[in-house]
Amino acid sequence: MYITDDIRYVGVNDHQLDLFEGQYVIPNGMAYNSYLIVDDQIAVMDSVDKNFTDVWLQNIRAETGDRPVDYLIVQHMEPDHSGSLATFMNVYPKAVVVASAKAFAMMQAFFGEDYAERRRIVTEGDKLTLGRHTLSFVSAPMIHWPEVIMTYDEAEKVFFSADAFGKFGALDVEEDWACEARRYYFGIVGKYGAQVQALLKKAAKLEINKICPLHGPVLSENLSDYLNLYDIWSSYRVESEGVAIACASIYGNTMEAAKLLKEELLARGCKKVALSDLARDDMAEAIEDAFRYGKLVLACSTYNGDVFPFMRTFIEGLTERNYQSRTVALMENGSWAPNAAKVMRAMLEKSKNLTFAENSVKIASALSDSSRAQIAALADELMKS
Repeated sequence: MYITDDIRYVGVNDHQLDLFEGQYVIPNGMAYNSYLIVDDQIAVMDSVDKNFTDVWLQNIRAETGDRPVDYLIVQHMEPDHSGSLATFMNVYPKAVVVASAKAFAMMQAFFGEDYAERRRIVTEGDKLTLGRHTLSFVSAPMIHWPEVIMTYDEAEKVFFSADAFGKFGALDVEEDWACEARRYYFGIVGKYGAQVQALLKKAAKLEINKICPLHGPVLSENLSDYLNLYDIWSSYRVESEGVAIACASIYGNTMEAAKLLKEELLARGCKKVALSDLARDDMAEAIEDAFRYGKLVLACSTYNGDVFPFMRTFIEGLTERNYQSRTVALMENGSWAPNAAKVMRAMLEKSKNLTFAENSVKIASALSDSSRAQIAALADELMKS
């Protein structure tokens, strides 16, 4: 696949893996992107997961024939992108590895080799000329590993963005970009909003025609839309009007209350209510919804004087990603010693700029006239706020 006349796609699709990073469900697979720049000298941008080394090398040979590859540029050392590096260096014995200093330390740890005789260390603003193409390197630490560099091709105005602007899903499956890019962002990059903001400031100084991420499709149209979404996500602003309800229910009564709240909100004209069953639904999607919308309702049963474990996992997933600047409402269920609301609030106490709803819901085992009235009052408040 040609990105431009000189830049070709040599990555692979993975439909074998069920969990990305051992935790994220990927029903439509995953793409491990690698790119080839053909000029007076040839550079390969990143490798792929070790399970696809042979396919990747075949893709490279199909574009280069008998020509040697001069450089392997390593932007990110996570194994899904560096897994084939050592084999590549054996196949192309004259190739030079281009990476940050921290990346070479990781190569020593991963492969027992830091390629001291075949390496070029680069940092912010360094350049590599291939002929017509001059590559300028952008330091991007903690997006989302400390060694990350990104690369700007001055000739074609192509930005190779490492894991930024990536998404779940293989490239041979068509699906909405924003949904899986949002789930990917908040799952993997979301903790590092400040670092993404710093990157966006650097990117704003570049004239970019195409963005080539390490996962997901090449972005070439309406780039301002993608940049705007990344700006919203990384500054923790509200993307869409609506309410996310995250529910952890033991016997179903708490879920019944959560469903009633959803009905009450929709009846009052709420544009979107996303209800997640934390025990059964994809936790990453529930976290995505919590960041997407401006209002979050936590509905949970008391369990061993604490919260039902799925709720604890969910809230920890929010706080470790710097959840902030939202309205939060609490619903608790407890047959004899309700304590879930107190625990949930305490878990969120270090989160910035949270506003807790004045109305809360207390359920004693099952819904009653009193708890139904509390749900109606909470729906009224959420709609007014």
